[in-house]
Amino acid sequence: QVQLVESGGGLVQPGDSLTLSCAASGSVFSSHVMAWFRQVPGKEREFVSAIRWGTGASYYAESVKGRFTISRTKADKMLYLQMSSLKSEDAAVYSCARGNSLGYSPTSYSFWGQGTQVTVSS
Repeated sequence: QVQLVESGGGLVQPGDSLTLSCAASGSVFSSHVMAWFRQVPGKEREFVSAIRWGTGASYYAESVKGRFTISRTKADKMLYLQMSSLKSEDAAVYSCARGNSLGYSPTSYSFWGQGTQVTVSS
């Protein structure tokens, strides 16, 4: 079991940067994969990025590659998503999730946070 709590969302302008955090309490093992997904109303949850907890290997959706960076600190079980050069299409509710293996579908992840809103608007 793990509880995930996101923070760091907010209102930013296009081109700005923002860092999201996800605090995990409970079990996060080296074998786990932690991921960020995002969702806008009326659309399915979309994969953003994932990281292998043990090795730190990271994966990104094409739409955010080069702009977003996922990272983690194992000691305090924190997951981060550094977002730069934000665009209006990045606006969404961002959620972190824990899975047992890497997947690009939400179904690969069993535990979810409640999400944090990112609004990108001038």
